[in-house]
Amino acid sequence: MAFKTPILLLIFTRLDTTIKVFERIKEKKPKYLFIASDGPRADKPEDVVKINVVQEYILSRIDWDCEIKTLFREQNLGCGLAVSGAITWFFEQVEEGIILEDDCLPHPDFFSFCEETLTRYKADKRIWEISGTNLQGGVKRGDGSYYFSNYGGIWGWATWARAWKHYDFDLKNNDTFIKDKHIQRVFQDKKQQRFWMNTLKNAKDIDTWDYQWLMTIWTNNGLSIIPNVNLIENIGFSAAGTHTKDEPKWYRALTKGNGKLGEMSHPDTITVNTEADNFFYYNCFKVPVFNALVSRVKSGIKRKLFKA
Repeated sequence: MAFKTPILLLIFTRLDTTIKVFERIKEKKPKYLFIASDGPRADKPEDVVKINVVQEYILSRIDWDCEIKTLFREQNLGCGLAVSGAITWFFEQVEEGIILEDDCLPHPDFFSFCEETLTRYKADKRIWEISGTNLQGGVKRGDGSYYFSNYGGIWGWATWARAWKHYDFDLKNNDTFIKDKHIQRVFQDKKQQRFWMNTLKNAKDIDTWDYQWLMTIWTNNGLSIIPNVNLIENIGFSAAGTHTKDEPKWYRALTKGNGKLGEMSHPDTITVNTEADNFFYYNCFKVPVFNALVSRVKSGIKRKLFKA
């Protein structure tokens, strides 16, 4: 039976990781598959061949009944515009969908998790994102198969066109957000308030798209859904990775509990699990790999918030 939730696969030059992610998608035989790729970088002439190889591999192996749409850029737009532009293109054509990048390997349960929560919260404007990533070190949060968070995660995720239409790539509302101290409504913890205020003040200096998405959610008082098991393995930690070359020491410890979600149970109430959010901040952002994020922002080096 075909999987009806549309999927957007973001690819580029890495065939090895793309194959693994594509094989998981292929197992679901999605009825609607969207594929997008940035163009070759001007200073990387080898990109042309690599990009063509990846695109041809994917297109030649779609052997099920599937509506395919592609957005293959001829020019390189960079991380920020290429990814956000592809997501906008996706949601111009569908009402809801799953986004997977070429190094985010989904557990089979990830797809049903997204499908069920997309349906359940389709009309609930409090919910803006469904993440497949859990970085809670194996600790279950709350009474359901998932919990609600002020932090999302773009290592395999899903959302609706109703949410993405508010996406603010240019951070037009950034100054107002900072001036009004909106971050204090998001986080009670003073350290998190200071961290994000400082980070957002410099967010316009980097070539990325996910800071903007996170701030879009916060500006609109939105929440994210986080599964109580980790459903995404980041397989992009390598020399070929654009953003993170080596697997951080904390990664394996915090993704403990990877795997099967089991029968879905829904939380009784929609409230932020502050304990989980605090754990995430103090165990991820307060370690060297994430401390480096701040200095990279200030120096204008592109860095994706939750992306390897």
